[in-house]
Amino acid sequence: MAKKIKSNLHPRSKHREQYDFDVLSAVHAELKRHVQENAYGSLSIKFFDPSAVKALNTALIKHYYDLEYWDIPQGYLCPAVPGRADYIHYVADLFSEKKRRTSLRCFDLGVGANCVYPIIGTKEYGWHFTASDIDETAIRSAKKIVQKNVRLQDKIVLRMQRDERFLLKDILGKKEHYDLLIANPPFHASKQDADKAARRKLKNLKGKPAKEIRLNFEGQSNELWTEGGELRFIRQLIDETSMYRESFHWCTSLVSKETTLNKCLRKLEKKEVSEKRIIEMGTANKKTRILAWQWK
Repeated sequence: MAKKIKSNLHPRSKHREQYDFDVLSAVHAELKRHVQENAYGSLSIKFFDPSAVKALNTALIKHYYDLEYWDIPQGYLCPAVPGRADYIHYVADLFSEKKRRTSLRCFDLGVGANCVYPIIGTKEYGWHFTASDIDETAIRSAKKIVQKNVRLQDKIVLRMQRDERFLLKDILGKKEHYDLLIANPPFHASKQDADKAARRKLKNLKGKPAKEIRLNFEGQSNELWTEGGELRFIRQLIDETSMYRESFHWCTSLVSKETTLNKCLRKLEKKEVSEKRIIEMGTANKKTRILAWQWK
């Protein structure tokens, strides 16, 4: 029987077919104990269970992206790998096929403990990454992932942002140039907003109200929410990249809310960028967008 294709994922994604749990369990044995038959007679996992979600994504990373080691500290954000891969593939489309297959230099703003965007970008396209974060534990975790995987060691440089007021200041060299900047901002404006979204998501997954607020992908506060939410973050990113306009060819950010997108587009128009694009992404049941811009 032919495997079902997830047509909402990018055409170059390795995750368009249904999960082969036998193959994935072979590279990460922990996954096997979470696999069970669902109500439709297919093999699956409990997507509301953080340990099951982590086991699945660990297997995906090891199997598709050629890693021997990958782990994250307790309570840190476990990425949904197919969605992260889609971001990389869609921003790769900003470049010609020939150009994106060269060793592009990419700046990952907010790499997280999982280091997932550099893991995917180095494997899929051979890019080189400089990646930053404001969380010391996240940086230590990302460094451990790089150190324990030979193929990453000459492709990823990690930097600690010690001044939380800024995104790029003090971690970006004056003469550095990057082909691409990527950012996945904390979407929520407060812990209360994050908790509300968690309850809604768990209710959808379980089919009943959630008694305990625990996201299936977990995450630290700075990974899930920031004062002012994604709108303030992206507005600040626009302002800061305008001060480093010679440093980036393309600047991009994920945008969750349409209201945020519209306000950021108006800000870019006032800033007089040379080009801006909206890239639609659809993963699973969630629709999101990538906002991309170039400075004159």
